[in-house]
Amino acid sequence: MSNESRWRRTHDMTPLLAGLSEGHDFLAVHKPPGWLIHRSPLDPHETRIVLQALRDQLGQRVYPVHRLDKGTCGVLLVALNPDAARALGQAFETHQVHKRYLAFVRGWPSMDEVLVDHALKPDDAPDDAAVQPAQTRIRALARFEIPESSDGRFSTTRVALVEAQPLTGRRHQIRRHLKHIAHPIIGDATHGKGPLNRWWAERLGHQRLWLHAQALTFPHPVTGERTTVESGIQWTPGAMPADGTLAVAEGLREHESARQWLALWEYLRPYVAGSRTK
Repeated sequence: MSNESRWRRTHDMTPLLAGLSEGHDFLAVHKPPGWLIHRSPLDPHETRIVLQALRDQLGQRVYPVHRLDKGTCGVLLVALNPDAARALGQAFETHQVHKRYLAFVRGWPSMDEVLVDHALKPDDAPDDAAVQPAQTRIRALARFEIPESSDGRFSTTRVALVEAQPLTGRRHQIRRHLKHIAHPIIGDATHGKGPLNRWWAERLGHQRLWLHAQALTFPHPVTGERTTVESGIQWTPGAMPADGTLAVAEGLREHESARQWLALWEYLRPYVAGSRTK
């Protein structure tokens, strides 16, 4: 039985993970927020494990080739055989993979693309550890001004949806770079602002990290052909900044993560700030 027919069979049984793209050598799924890629001694009680769920759904072993933080949702790529795992792993290690993320952040970043070139130490590294080069391209897609104060210093609350493209692969790189430029991700318990995170959780009805892996472009593990997989949650620009919209593919709307992003968009849309400057 082919991988494709196995996926259709398990998908008909309402699997926990949504498939985005599948070949004989790799599979891309939509990782929900709150799931671990594999079991970890740092979070021993978590039972939502991507690799185990995929093994159960497909009836075969799968091989991780990159990581997403537990709180991050979106495109996750896994290999279906050791040769593909080696090829894809090498592609990530040699920076042949292009990644695009969507984030909901504090404040109003620039609408023009900026390059954050800020070296990072590995997480939990000793004080004398060497820093590693790290670069991320960031631009605001839309800005919003909520006519309510989340901070006694200001009468309104400014936030934005941003696109982030990491050029290097340091752990928590996007989260740390957005903190570095004073636009932390809403819901980031480690690198964000606790009072602001709680303020937004009260209004949206749940606490989560608002970071989404929108797309991966990578060389096919066998042919080398450039291959793109998208998450189904996409920003569509308009003629003016205020005219853009967040859209979710029809087949993904039943999934909780997609519903959360749509609910966020419905909350923000009346407060779009157009092309005004900060």
